[in-house]
Amino acid sequence: MIAKAPDLIIEVGSHTDSVGNSEYNKKLSQERADNVINYLVSKGIDKNRLSAVGYGAEKPVSNNFNPDGTDNSEGRDKNRRTEFRVIGTLSSKTDDIDSGEDSN
Repeated sequence: MIAKAPDLIIEVGSHTDSVGNSEYNKKLSQERADNVINYLVSKGIDKNRLSAVGYGAEKPVSNNFNPDGTDNSEGRDKNRRTEFRVIGTLSSKTDDIDSGEDSN
């Protein structure tokens, strides 16, 4: 999709589960987002069209723990993810042209 739409500006947002402290998770997720961008650039995508954001554990899509307090490994798996979000076009950058919701 990214290569077929050369006018789009894309945010690469990486997320972690809640294991580790906030600082560690932010750094880890930023490194993951940076690595995705490096890969895309190696495949010919213009780096100026990409923005890396490490969210850490700030935006979970699932619970990291079960209601009884035990570990929820499936929830943690879902929270460790990278999302791509259109944030603008080369002709006119916007804060978010997709109604503000993250998409997978």
